[in-house]
Amino acid sequence: MSVFTHLVVELGRLLEPVLAESATAAAIVLFTVLVRLALHPLSRAAFRGATPLAGCLPLLLQLPVFFLMYQAFSSGGELLSHRLFAAPLGSRWADALGEGGLFGAQGLVFLALFGVIAVVAAWSAVRGRRAAAAAAAAAADAAEKPVAAQKSAAARRPAVGSGRAKSGGKAGAGARARAAAGAGVAAAAGARARAEGGHRAGVGAGAAAVPELSAEQQEVMRKLGGVLPLLSFGTLITAAVVPLAAGLYLLTTTAWAVAERAWLERRKARAAARTETPGTERAVDGAARSSL
Repeated sequence: MSVFTHLVVELGRLLEPVLAESATAAAIVLFTVLVRLALHPLSRAAFRGATPLAGCLPLLLQLPVFFLMYQAFSSGGELLSHRLFAAPLGSRWADALGEGGLFGAQGLVFLALFGVIAVVAAWSAVRGRRAAAAAAAAAADAAEKPVAAQKSAAARRPAVGSGRAKSGGKAGAGARARAAAGAGVAAAAGARARAEGGHRAGVGAGAAAVPELSAEQQEVMRKLGGVLPLLSFGTLITAAVVPLAAGLYLLTTTAWAVAERAWLERRKARAAARTETPGTERAVDGAARSSL
């Protein structure tokens, strides 16, 4: 704990010429950013889904830091004398209410903290619901593709049959020519039947590879998609009962996590767009060259 306290104090001294008495609060924010930068490789691995443990490691590794922050500003020490504007970093919301009420000097500092946490939690909830809706739509599209392929294959069969009749009707007038044409049509029909059988087998294999969700499973996923994003507001409840310094740490790490997730998703979308664009350009170039 002494190493942690020494680091925060030294960062506060570096920022004191600019931020005066709020320098220690800024040092806590800066210290949290440094911790999250150190954990960024694990966050990227968790986003890629490399291992199930990778998604838990960033949270587990932050717990000791949070407890150190809590202990440093709960027990007696030199950090308790530092402030964020009018509120001591070791005070809680209940202490601020006892000092000047909800809209007192200390109460306003806590209200501002709660407001920023609520904005970050709302942003996280909106993004979570959009991600759940996109995942449900992707699962529905994957389940409908085999059915659409079967319908299109069934729609092509009558056209093949009519084409055969027309080609047979335009055959030669002689009996030998009709027999030869009939043999050719029969061979083509057999080849087409085998091709259609292989296409249906491939469609069946694709349908088996994509498991369809039952109505109950889809309902459970829909409910979880609506409830899980609301858990981000739990940070607001925690910040109301811990010291102000710990609340600043929670605000910074939560905002970093949401912004980091948004950046990783945007980067993934750009990478997917780059991989699709060259193929499209090649197809367009090939069509243009064939027309020339």
